[in-house]
Amino acid sequence: MTADNVAPAAETENVNGRMLVHLCTPAEWEQAQRIGERVAPSLESEGFLHLSAPHQVHLPANRLFAGRDDMLLLWIDVTRLTAPLRWEPGVPDDPGSMRFPHLYGPLPVTAVVRTSYYALDEKGTFPALTADPDQWPASRSA
Repeated sequence: MTADNVAPAAETENVNGRMLVHLCTPAEWEQAQRIGERVAPSLESEGFLHLSAPHQVHLPANRLFAGRDDMLLLWIDVTRLTAPLRWEPGVPDDPGSMRFPHLYGPLPVTAVVRTSYYALDEKGTFPALTADPDQWPASRSA
């Protein structure tokens, strides 16, 4: 990580090109579509919106939404973002070197290229997503 929190090449390669994800409920996504952007409570309380690379989204999903079966993944093309994106440390329980993308502004709905339900596995937890986009959850109607 550089001094200004711009992710180095090795870290950006972990986002499978240009895709990041954001977790929300169907009702939150519907509201975002009505107003043209997703404004999560964390934007006011922390100053940024939490995003994840696909391979790391299970960590915040299991921490924040354990057992919920109604969570959506918003799949985001980072080239369509209009606010600053910074890679920063997660919480102390996350692997030591893991950094998460934080969006310092609202998420425009035009940056969301697909949505999918994030299904729980047989243990009732959110599974890690593979690095292969062909293995990611199927799209749903947006």
